[in-house]
Amino acid sequence: MKQSFVSSLQDSQTVTTYFLVCEKEVRATREGKTYLRVELGDATGRIEARVWDGFDRMAASFERDDFVKVQARVETYRNKHQLVIEKIRRADENEIDPADFFAHTRENVDELYERLLQIVASVSNPWLRQLLESVVRDPEIVPRLKRAPAAKVMHHAYGGGLLEHVLSLCNLCRAVAGHYPEANADLLLSGAVLHDVGKLKELSYERSLGYTDEGQLLGHILIEYELVSKKMDAIEGFPPELKILVQHMLISHHGQYEFGSPKLPMFREALLLHYLDDLDSKMGALRAALDSEQGEGNWTAFSGALERRILRADRFLAGSRAPKEKDSAAQVAAGSGNDSHGNE
Repeated sequence: MKQSFVSSLQDSQTVTTYFLVCEKEVRATREGKTYLRVELGDATGRIEARVWDGFDRMAASFERDDFVKVQARVETYRNKHQLVIEKIRRADENEIDPADFFAHTRENVDELYERLLQIVASVSNPWLRQLLESVVRDPEIVPRLKRAPAAKVMHHAYGGGLLEHVLSLCNLCRAVAGHYPEANADLLLSGAVLHDVGKLKELSYERSLGYTDEGQLLGHILIEYELVSKKMDAIEGFPPELKILVQHMLISHHGQYEFGSPKLPMFREALLLHYLDDLDSKMGALRAALDSEQGEGNWTAFSGALERRILRADRFLAGSRAPKEKDSAAQVAAGSGNDSHGNE
């Protein structure tokens, strides 16, 4: 059974353990030397790996989404751990426990889904509530919604992560709408519920997390734009101006052209949605970095999503607080002695 996990790998360590093959491709260096690049994963994360010598024979023995047994050496390259594989073979199903390989939200997805239905029911605008109901109760969407991650790598990248992210974002929207009463809370909540629904088809998540052909070609923004537009068109009398606002929130929620939004947020609720989505995404990435055991001292390993290492502030504060606590204890003891002596 599996013993070493991605999150616990250390530099220069030699490991023999099991992984799920998330990606597999033959590449070449600038000098023309070919090698096999694979991305391996388990429930704690992913790690890039390379096979340099004899990779043709090894590559033929397994495919993407296979479980494999690996003997490899851990190295650090550009602030990230990677594996140099010495041996690799396809693993039999009876050698592995699937729970070791598939990261999943710690929450109960059925309870998360029920909370989402309650949020939808709280929307007072009848057009928006009907639109949201048509999406979150769609029998083709519900099972995917309960399984899907929110991203491949960047944030909430685990089963049920999308539902967890959407609920977290809805809670942020409610809090911010209370702070800015001029904002249309129904419109903002609708954007939160719908903003990533295209990821249900953009991402593949039966085993390893990846992209579908549709996802590679279109991306989730275009996928959800079409899906939600069809849902609005199916509601007789849906106000055309409201339809445009919903569509704009979907296509602008990434906030910047370089991040894939064809338009910048151009009204209050669209701008709020972008910043709150960005906030929740970054907090999810930060949480993942802190949960990982990788890193040195008070610092996490480099986070690609955040483009930095993260200080483990609780550990940092505990270290700086310890001497003061000792000094304080000594002062109390000294003070007690003086008081006692004085009373005598």
